[in-house]
Amino acid sequence: MPPSPTQPVLRLEKITKSFQEGERTRTVLQEVTAEFEHGQFVVLLGPSGSGKSTLLNLACGIEEPTSGEVIVDGRAITRFRDRERTLYRRDHIGFIFQFFNLIPTLTVLENVILPQELAGKSAAEVTPNALALLGKVGLADRRDTFPDKLSGGEQQRVAIARALAHNPMLILADEPTGNLDEKTGQIVLELLLTLTRDMGKTLIMATHSPDIAHLADRVVVVDNGRLVERGRGAEEQGSRGD
Repeated sequence: MPPSPTQPVLRLEKITKSFQEGERTRTVLQEVTAEFEHGQFVVLLGPSGSGKSTLLNLACGIEEPTSGEVIVDGRAITRFRDRERTLYRRDHIGFIFQFFNLIPTLTVLENVILPQELAGKSAAEVTPNALALLGKVGLADRRDTFPDKLSGGEQQRVAIARALAHNPMLILADEPTGNLDEKTGQIVLELLLTLTRDMGKTLIMATHSPDIAHLADRVVVVDNGRLVERGRGAEEQGSRGD
């Protein structure tokens, strides 16, 4: 079922997330409420340990909140059972990690199609789309290559193709350029933005780099467990005197 443009693709309602550390309870996110619209590129800005990754994990159901609800395209995934939440994430959400998370014993093409094969689709059914995406990320000629023969930037491009292969409505990216040098990171970032905008996807990216924020439609700072709006990316850049 296609996403509804009349409601947010993602809504967080009074989300609190706490972790038990021995006898101490550490609250990472506190009473967070936010909406994310279809087709937006949103940057979550904040230092390491501020709760950005936790927020993304909550948004896709990898983690459960201590309290509050996560609503994706009108469906409260926090009310799902574990199996149902896993299936929903697999079908509707793409995740891009800082450290690529490619399977080293599989080729580039096999890595891209694996999630869809696990969903019960045949390789013959999903390979044409996977090859088209590999072409868009500039790796069509590396389809039979194993990850250890690729550069970091190439591995992240494979991860982008994998995240987009099942046509998700929402893309979550956790420091996707954090393990790359500056030049390679810029190339990967521009590619990711071009693909998600061309496909009309919502992209929410966690980063500690203010230099990325100026490209966003919206900048949200994670500060002391809460979200602080900073407006559009261009405004954020201007406020820093760039």
